[in-house]
Order: sequence, then C-alpha cells, then structure tokens
Amino acid sequence: MTDTYSPTARTTATRNRARMRYDRDLVHSILDEAYDCSVAFVVDGEPRVLPTLHARVGGTLFLHGSSGGRLGLSARDGTQVCVSVTLVDGIVYARSQMHHSANYRSVVAHGRARLVTDPAEKLAAMTALVDKFGSGRAADSRPPTRKEMAETSLLALVLDEVSARVRTGGVVDEEADLTLPHWAGVLPIRRVGGPPETDEGVAAAPPAYLGGTSSPWQTAATMTGRHVRLEQLTPGHVDGLFAALDDAETWEFLSAPCPAHRDQIGELVTGALRAQWLGERVPWVQLHPQTGEVMGTTMYHDVDEPGRVVAIGHSMLGRRWWRSGVNTESKLLLLERAFEVLGAERVFWYTDIRNERSQRAIARLGASRDGLIRRHRLRPDGTWRDSVYFAMTADEWPAARGRLRERLAAAETAAEAKAAAGADADAGRTTQRA
Repeated sequence: MTDTYSPTARTTATRNRARMRYDRDLVHSILDEAYDCSVAFVVDGEPRVLPTLHARVGGTLFLHGSSGGRLGLSARDGTQVCVSVTLVDGIVYARSQMHHSANYRSVVAHGRARLVTDPAEKLAAMTALVDKFGSGRAADSRPPTRKEMAETSLLALVLDEVSARVRTGGVVDEEADLTLPHWAGVLPIRRVGGPPETDEGVAAAPPAYLGGTSSPWQTAATMTGRHVRLEQLTPGHVDGLFAALDDAETWEFLSAPCPAHRDQIGELVTGALRAQWLGERVPWVQLHPQTGEVMGTTMYHDVDEPGRVVAIGHSMLGRRWWRSGVNTESKLLLLERAFEVLGAERVFWYTDIRNERSQRAIARLGASRDGLIRRHRLRPDGTWRDSVYFAMTADEWPAARGRLRERLAAAETAAEAKAAAGADADAGRTTQRA
C-alpha cells in the first residue's frame, strides 16, 4: 500500500487543483475526525443522498444503515456510492462578496459498497462505530442482540478511489479592494462537545472519554484517612447527600438554600460535575471509610494550574460528623494533594464574613487571613456577601501539616480514652448487677 491514492477521472478537480490532496494519512485523519458523512447512490434511476454514521477500519470505510432502508436494500448485490465528508475550520470574510470563502478539509470517496454479511466482520465494524463515540465505549455498553444486528445494515467501501480537498489560510482579495473599509479576516470554527448531561437514574460519573480535562489538577483522586475517604462525586451519591445534609444550619452560610427534596441535591451534583468538565471545580464526596456512608462533600475550585493555585471550598458536612475529625482530615488530605502531588504554590479559601465558625476552622488549619472581598457573591436571600480571604503558601505548608497531624492524633487519643472509659463504666455496671 502506497502513501498516496492515485488520481482518477472522478477524483481530479476541474478547478482549484492546488487544493487537491491524495495523501492517505490526511484522508484517514479527516474520516476519523468526522462523526457523520453523506452517501450518494442511485435508486430507480434517481439520485439519493443520505446522512449516516461511519467508521474507518484500516483501508475500509463502514457505513451504518437500516436493513430495511433504501441504502441497505440497494446494496444486497453491491451498489455504486459516493461518500463525502467535510470539516469546516473557519469562515473567511473578504472585503468583496465574491471572495468570501471557508477554510475546510473534505474527503470524497467513490466505489462499489458491499453489504457486510459475515457475523464476525459485522460485529467488529459495529464495535468500531461505537468506539468512535469514545475510545472504550463499546466495552462500556451492552453489545447488540442478534435481532438488533439483523435490523442493522453495514456497508463496506474499500478506500481506493479517494481524494481530499483542503483550503487553509486567510483572505484572498483583489488588490483594488485592499483599501476598502470593510472588515476582513477569518472566524475559526471548532466542533467541541458540551458538558455531559447525565440521564436520570444513572449513578456513575461521566466517563473520561466524553472530554473535559484529564489534568491531575482536575481529577478527583480517591484519598483515604482514618476518619474519611474522599472519592469522585457522582449522581449515585444524591440520596446519601440528601440524608446527610438535611439540616438548615448546614446550609446557613452557603450560596444555595437548604434543599427541600432530593432533586434539588441532584441539581447541585449535576452542576458540580458540569463545572468539573469545564475545568472549574473538582468535586469529592466524603464517605465513612469503613461503612461507605455519605457524610458530605468538598471541592477544589478556582483551579489555576499555570499559576499553581487552587481553592478549597463548597464543603458541606452532616451535623453528625461535626467536631469528629472528619473535616480536619478532609482538609489535610486535600492540602497534601495540592502541595505534595500537584505542586501548588498557594491554596486559598473564601468564607462568608458572618460565618465565624468557618473562619475559626480555616485559621486552625494554619491559613492566614489575607483580606476581605467586598460584595463578593449574592446570598440566597438576595443580599450581598462580603467574603473573608484566607491563604496558605507552600512555604507555610510543612509547619501546618505537622500541626494538623498532631491535632488529629490528639483527637484520636481522646476518642480512644473516652471509648475505654465508657467500656470500663459498662463493665463496672455489669459487675454490680452480678
């Protein structure tokens, strides 16, 4: 197999021949990037053009269709087709109307498409089609049944008679038009996915192949301590969060009111996952390390990877676990990850100026109060919130880490002593009864 396709009468341009390309790798890259194509064929002497999905496997293009559709029926004994794919990369605005254009990459393939009948080849082609939606999606979904496969037609077109056409660059205006006052230039066009919208009843977090960022700064890595385990927040935690956080005092100083029903918690979880996909937040759920019970949430936000800065916030912990070591250990785990894994230079916190309990808790972590941000955010009641700004630097972290570990150790010793005293008291009462 050569690196180029040989031009034919059908793949040779009659104008703008400089834009024609026959490079095999270029053709393959365009076909692989595009999700859909148009297939032209003839039925009863009349032309038909259908949009459909495709996938390339080696030098063969597979086209998706229905076994009862026109394309599938016409291909039982093979049918001549013309397949086209176009990726628009930009709109070119010229000073003159006639020189407006587009930057694009396109492929046109001619040939005789055959119906795929071999079960193994058909299953492999179907897998390639599904994996085109995201690498690994075929393994992450139910395979087709025999009935579903019978209802689906797949056509195979060997990529032999193929050409690409490419336009790049800027405006091409007549010299006489260059002094005209009209704006000219290129508007780039990019095809990008938006934040995933999880279907109702799905408990898992959106998979990595749906896009977003894969940076460790945006990854909610699992971290486990003695009092808490931090895991990636998912829709499956909604019911547990609603049960753990059903307390108005927990929400007193937060930017959202106390949810009245689980769907409101679901909306907050969906919003957090959308923000994670956009690179704005990294949400964790706080779980009991032994039982897995949901206790609350915490997050990174205002993530600035180039500046090596991150904030900790949006923390909510059920009242049952206040003053239990959970909050302290959660912050210790988050700070260890920020400074020791990610290499952060600064970690900071915002809190409502009225939330004195939160301010004391942040100060106990070893953060310094660096200032006040006036009219920082709107509260749920419509009033403006002034936020106190706390920060800790990488230089301050080692001392803060030592103090936090000492605090946790002291709390654990006190808890063990209390438990032992309770056990002794129970034993004494048992002896007296005996």
